[in-house]
Amino acid sequence: MSLQNDTYAERVRSLAPVTEPERQYYFIDVCRGLLLAKEQAAGRKLTMHIATFGCQMNAKDSETLAGILSEIGYEESDSEEADLVVYNTCTVRENANTRVYGRIGYLGNRKKLHPEKRIILCGCMMQEPQAVEKIRKSYRFVDVIFGTHNIYKLAELLFEREVSDGLVIDVWDKAKEIVESLPRSNKYGFKAGINIMYGCNNFCSYCIVPYVRGRERSRKASDIVEEAWHLAKNGVKEVMLLGQNVNSYGKTNDDGVTFAKLLRMVSEVEGIERIRFMTPHPKDLSDELIEEIAVNDKVCKHVHLPLQSGSTKVLKAMNRHYTKEQYLALVEKIKARIPGVAVTTDIIIGFPGETEEDVADTIECVQKAGFMSAYTFLYSKRNGTPAAKMENQVSDEVASERFQRLLKAVGEVSAQEARKLTGQTVTVLCEEYKAEEGLMTGRMDNNLLVHFPAEEALLGSLVRVNLDECKGFYYLGSRA
Repeated sequence: MSLQNDTYAERVRSLAPVTEPERQYYFIDVCRGLLLAKEQAAGRKLTMHIATFGCQMNAKDSETLAGILSEIGYEESDSEEADLVVYNTCTVRENANTRVYGRIGYLGNRKKLHPEKRIILCGCMMQEPQAVEKIRKSYRFVDVIFGTHNIYKLAELLFEREVSDGLVIDVWDKAKEIVESLPRSNKYGFKAGINIMYGCNNFCSYCIVPYVRGRERSRKASDIVEEAWHLAKNGVKEVMLLGQNVNSYGKTNDDGVTFAKLLRMVSEVEGIERIRFMTPHPKDLSDELIEEIAVNDKVCKHVHLPLQSGSTKVLKAMNRHYTKEQYLALVEKIKARIPGVAVTTDIIIGFPGETEEDVADTIECVQKAGFMSAYTFLYSKRNGTPAAKMENQVSDEVASERFQRLLKAVGEVSAQEARKLTGQTVTVLCEEYKAEEGLMTGRMDNNLLVHFPAEEALLGSLVRVNLDECKGFYYLGSRA
């Protein structure tokens, strides 16, 4: 790099504000100027593509990444042929890492043809030192790597790459501060996620999340409400409050605002018509929260309550801190206080030491709980977690056969629960329109979908729909 470029870089750094988010807006402006020069040389607008792997927290982070890049001046593209590609990675399961490595290899071949292409990797997988080291050694064409704690620094790191000769790595062991007031590009104009907290303190024995997202940190309630207000002002009707364990919200703050109180505060924002949340933990779901869901008309009558296993023995090995009986009693309490509530769940099959009796307990729990739907997973060994070192690992063949039995049980119970609503008239949020069929897809309060004839102008509206025919996991309907 020339002395002139070194001098330029030092001058830019020296003028940067110290406080956030002012510092990042400064680097957004700097990157906008650098991008404009590139576009003038190329004779066209430059594009960016963000591929998101994993959970809704990652999806929300990707909206921030897209917002920053859009503010810099990149145009969004649905193709990895874009001039700048971001992989927001997940590491909950081993196959997620494998997929990412495969895609990085493909991008490397494209970069040989287009050396100015920028490849950025971030998210949970980048918090694993072995993954970063593998990329540093085997995928030297990657431009920027950062983790989960400094998503907001994208513009600054992109600047550093533009004034350096190679890979920029900035991965933190823990978060230094919460920075949320940045540009954001919502996938939908009428619904959006809001991060209310970060990290997790539960340390389930199979889960890598506490190691890659850090300890629990709650945002200020006032900041969350202000974000909801801004979203509502821009047309958002439904918000999803996001956290690894929303029941723990507020424990790191000193204002006394519990998650139930936060729900009430957000519901008072004019323009917000629906509130969802993800994810509570069964071990500490409070009566206060159940009551708030019951009495607050804006809070969707849907509780996603991860079971993970119906075997008390396996739950203990998972470090879940509840028994099968306690879980079922909680579901019964929820359904008694909130008539018509939809309870959904997560279940893992093939956990180390799992027996046929444990699988039978899980299927029995599915039948007794009456889940409206369930996300089902085959156990995936994650290096760095206690479960990865456990004896009696279940073979893939055995786990797959058990998984099929679980799927059958979940399908039967879910269809039975869904059929109970046939003939009812419900309110749905119109989320997707298929012009060729003239059909609108709306999401019900319980999170199930209904397809019905409608005009595109209704997109983003709340409308009343008759549930004419149940198709198991969705409905066919008509306007009321």
